[in-house]
Amino acid sequence: MGDNNFNLPPGFRFYPTDEELVVHFLHRKADLLPCHPDVIPDLDLYPIDPWDLDGKAMVEGKKWYFYSRRTKARISESGYWQPIGVEEPIYSSCGKKVGMKKYCAFYIGDPSEGGARTNWIMQEYRLLSSNSTNKSSRKKSSKIDYSKWVVCQVYNEDDDDNSKELSCLDEVLLSMDDDLDEISWHN
Repeated sequence: MGDNNFNLPPGFRFYPTDEELVVHFLHRKADLLPCHPDVIPDLDLYPIDPWDLDGKAMVEGKKWYFYSRRTKARISESGYWQPIGVEEPIYSSCGKKVGMKKYCAFYIGDPSEGGARTNWIMQEYRLLSSNSTNKSSRKKSSKIDYSKWVVCQVYNEDDDDNSKELSCLDEVLLSMDDDLDEISWHN
């Protein structure tokens, strides 16, 4: 695992919700506001293969987080990221639409020839165009358009803890089902 949790005190974990990624991290980045704690690094994702993210992106558990520029070409050395499904809206706790989330899968090979899908998934979060508020001050202070930033979460579906482990309640219910088979019912 990478060692990019340097800004988090011992015992703290980074498990942001979709709303938190958009409102508290991406929105602040787009408006050039400081973010505390500043734990998500900037990374040009697309020349990097997902299995090479360790040490380059913020890692928590088996998920990597980073800011990247929003681009159409998502090609790396070994393959490419292909959008899957439709974009999902991200809502704030008060019900306001604050961003969008897109899922991409990583394919090994050349995009023009079609590739082999891997279990690497990226969730790419972006702001709505109306969420960028300080456009005039941003243009004066920087030549970079920060409204084009996205925050990404990358993980391998094979490593997803939720898909392979049963909850304690599931285990109890399954064991009860086995016990019921052993009970003889008297008529």
